Amino acid sequence: MGAVAIGGDNPVAIQSMTSTYTYDIDATVAEIRKLAEGGCDIVRVATPNKIDTEALPAILEQSPLPIVADVHFHFERALEAVEAGVHKIRLNPGNISDRKQVDRVIAACRERKIPIRIGVNEGSIVERKDASQRAEEMHAIAGDRHAHMIRLMVEKLEDYLRIFDDNDFADVVISAKSIDPRICIDAYRAISERFDYPLHLGVTHAGPPETGRIRSVSALAALLADGIGDTIRISYAADTILEVEDAKELLCVLGMRNRQEPELIACPTCGRIEIDLIKLVSQVRQKLADIKTPVKVAVMGCVVNGPGEAEGADVAVFAGKGRGIIYVQGKQTRTVSEDEMLDALYEESKAFAEKVERGEARLTSGGVSIVPPDPLPRSDGSIPLNVIGPRS
Repeated sequence: MGAVAIGGDNPVAIQSMTSTYTYDIDATVAEIRKLAEGGCDIVRVATPNKIDTEALPAILEQSPLPIVADVHFHFERALEAVEAGVHKIRLNPGNISDRKQVDRVIAACRERKIPIRIGVNEGSIVERKDASQRAEEMHAIAGDRHAHMIRLMVEKLEDYLRIFDDNDFADVVISAKSIDPRICIDAYRAISERFDYPLHLGVTHAGPPETGRIRSVSALAALLADGIGDTIRISYAADTILEVEDAKELLCVLGMRNRQEPELIACPTCGRIEIDLIKLVSQVRQKLADIKTPVKVAVMGCVVNGPGEAEGADVAVFAGKGRGIIYVQGKQTRTVSEDEMLDALYEESKAFAEKVERGEARLTSGGVSIVPPDPLPRSDGSIPLNVIGPRS
C-alpha cells in the first residue's frame, strides 16, 4: 500500500486518522505531517462528502504518508477517491444496499491495484433494517453477549468476503472492533483462524487516553504477542499524535519495532526516596527529547533495588538527598550534587549517544553488571540502609 507493505512477514504498521475536515486541505496536511513525524505509517481521512474527495489530489500531493479514504454510505465517494489516487479504501459493504455499487468499487480498485479494508464494528454489527432479524440477534446477544457478538462478527465478515470472492478480488484487509477488549481478543483470534487476510487491530470507542490506554493495550498487546495483527490503530478522543506515540511505544516494548529515541526507565516511588523523583523523571524526559539515539536511561531513587533494575541501562543515576551517582554502562563516572543531577545525567547521555553514533560504543543489548554504590547519607549524615553486595 503505497510505500508501506502490510501482511505476511512485513513489520506491523501504525495507523491513525485525521480529526480535521478533509476539505480543509491545509489543516489536514498539517495533521498528516505531524503524525508522520511522530512515527505514523498510514493515515486515514474521512470522505463523507464530495467536497472531501475533491480535496484529495491536493492532499495526496503533499502527504508524506499513504492515504486511506474512509467511505461508509456513498459508493460514489469511493470511486472519486480511487480516481484521486488514494492508496487504499476503507469500505463498509453493509452500509451500501445495492450490490452492484459495491461491485463497481471493487472493479475500480482492481484496475488501480488498490487494497480495500472491510470490517465489522460492535456499534453497527446488529441488523438495523430487517426488524425480525434484528429482534432475533438482540435476543441472542442478551443471552450471551460475548459469544454471540463474536459469532455475528464472523458471519458478517463471511458475507462481506463472499462479495469479494465473487469478484475475484483478494487484496483485502479485515478488522473486527469492539469497545470490550475481551471481545476484541477473542474475535480477532477467531477470524485469524477462519480467514487468511491481513488484520487491522483496534479497540473502538476507547475513550480518553487516561482510560483508553488500558482498554486498547490490554487487547492489542495480547494479540500482537500471539503473532496476530498486521496494522494497528490505538483510538483516543484526543490529539491523534497520542495515538501514534502510544502505538509506537507498544510495538517497541514488544520488540516489534526498533526504538529511535531514548528509552527512560525509573523506579517506583516509595518511602526510601529522598528526592522529588517524579519531578526529576519528568525533567529528564524533556531533556532527552533532542537525543535521536535509543540510549536506555535509568533514574533510580535509592540503591536498594536500583542496581538490579538499572542493569539493562546505558546510563543510570542513583539519586539520594543532596547528591547522585551516575553510571555509564555499569561504571561510575560522576558524583554530583542534587542541583547538578539533571544536567549531568543529560550530558552523560548525550556524550554516550554521540559515541554510539561515531561507532565508538555500542548500546546495551543485555544486562550490565552494576556494583551498588554506597548508601547515600541523609542530610544529618546517617545511613538509611545498609547494602549487602560486592564492593570494588
